[in-house]
Parts: sequence; structure tokens; C-alpha cells
Amino acid sequence: MKAGFIMAAAWLAVASAPLSAAQLYQWKDAQGRTVYSDQAPPPSIRNAQQKAFNGSVIEGGESYSSKTAREKHPITLYASACGAPCDLARKLLSERGVPFSNKDPQASPEAQAELQKITGQLRVPVLIVGSDKIDGFESGQWNAAIDRAGYPKTVLPGGKPTPEATPAPASPAAQPPALSGTR
Repeated sequence: MKAGFIMAAAWLAVASAPLSAAQLYQWKDAQGRTVYSDQAPPPSIRNAQQKAFNGSVIEGGESYSSKTAREKHPITLYASACGAPCDLARKLLSERGVPFSNKDPQASPEAQAELQKITGQLRVPVLIVGSDKIDGFESGQWNAAIDRAGYPKTVLPGGKPTPEATPAPASPAAQPPALSGTR
């Protein structure tokens, strides 16, 4: 009984070793069918391809809850080089790991026109979560809106999504006086 258990444990250890290597072979058999296997092809097979996989296909990427929230309630941040409010706004979204598009009204006339239409003014930062709009930066309000939209409260292990468009902050001398970071 004990010998059988030891043999089973040894066999399991030997059998699982190739799983950590994650090798996959691809070749065509004698009938012309494509074969995929974790076992090496027979010696008579030529043109076999060997591929190594470094991780699970499940790892990385966006969580299901984040993807669902993004589809139903996309996030847009209107921010420029307005100083602390805009910097804190970007930081909050990045730390939460939520995907968002960043529009700079200073750098884009289109973004400026959109912001004027949405808010009636040119103050930044402004957060749009789905159809909700929040003028000015206040972390409690922003987190509550993001939570209501269904985004996860924490980032998945392994990474933070990159914003769709993150323009570099403009130099302070290039700021037009119409935009201000208040609130």
C-alpha cells in the first residue's frame, strides 16, 4: 500500500513536469491532417514545429466585470495640464485600474467643443462615467460613480490598463487662460 502511494506520487511528479515546460508540437500526419500534441512527433515526421508557452491564456487582460462596465458605462476624463486636480484625477483612475479615454481640451479643439457642450464651461477636470457627469475632482464622488458603474474596486494582479489616449501634459506657458483646474 505504501509502495503504491509512493509510486503514484512519483508518477504524478514526473507527469506534471512537462506541464511546467508548456511545450506544444504541431505537424502534419501521413494523411495530411494537422496534429497538435504535447508529445514530440514520431521521428519520421519532418517540418514539425515546437512552440513554448510562458503563461496561461487566462492571465492578464481585462476582468469580466471591468469589460462589462466599460461597455455599458465608458469613462472619459477631460483634463489638461491644470496642475494638482488633473494630476490627482489621472492618478485615481490609473490606481483603480479602470480603462478610460483622456481628452485634453487644450490640445484638441474637438475635445474643447465636446466639453463646452457637455458642461457649458471649459473647467477641468471633468469625469464622464456613462451618462453621469462630475465637474471638478473629488475622490469620494469619483469613486462612488465608478463603483455604481460596476468597475472593480481593485486592480487585477499583474497590471493596470493603459488609458486609450493619454497626451503629455502641456507646458504651463502654453495654457490658455480659459481653462482652469478648480474645485
